[in-house]
Amino acid sequence: MKKDIHPDYKECSVTCACGNAFQTRTTVETMRLDICNACHPFFTGEQKIVDAAGRVEKFKAKYNMKK
Repeated sequence: MKKDIHPDYKECSVTCACGNAFQTRTTVETMRLDICNACHPFFTGEQKIVDAAGRVEKFKAKYNMKK
């Protein structure tokens, strides 16, 4: 293996928008995430619809879907 080509791995503090925090090792010292395994719908089994500018209602009205 060649010397001095690999990055230095440091302890990294990872913080999610939901409040979950954990430690890992990576090349950066801190990370801020929008979504993690504690709040992702695939892992939690819950579906959260984040509606920006009424897109869900607009879609439902367009295709005449009922709640």
